[in-house]
Amino acid sequence: MKKILFSFLIISSSFTMTGEPTKITWETLRDVTFKKRWNQQEAMFVLFPTFGEKIKALENKEVTLQGYIIPVDVAANLYVLSANPYSACFFCGGAGPESVMQLKMKKTTKKFDTDDVMKFKGILKLNADDINEMNYILEAAELQ
Repeated sequence: MKKILFSFLIISSSFTMTGEPTKITWETLRDVTFKKRWNQQEAMFVLFPTFGEKIKALENKEVTLQGYIIPVDVAANLYVLSANPYSACFFCGGAGPESVMQLKMKKTTKKFDTDDVMKFKGILKLNADDINEMNYILEAAELQ
């Protein structure tokens, strides 16, 4: 009986594990290259991404990622998650575009402060074309 119960627990725990989000790191998001292309609308060269196979395999999957919060527009609930603190982020410190992720919150959340270290869960979206959004977007993002 103990052996059957133990086997059941192992089998049932393996089923619940498959529904958990995939934990990614900022290193995972480095599976991308960038090429400058002319953007007629902005009349300037813009970096456009080509995503690697590893990151493409995660598109539309539920993932978790931890990083530093960078408030963009607190009133609009618009935040960015960064691999680096504000002073070294993509916008201010010269890091690459693969080091930031746009957070599209599932629901309005509490206000976050600059450089709060937070972990979020959501659906990973890859953006190669819309220059008004980040290359990495976490949709239905919620605090973990």
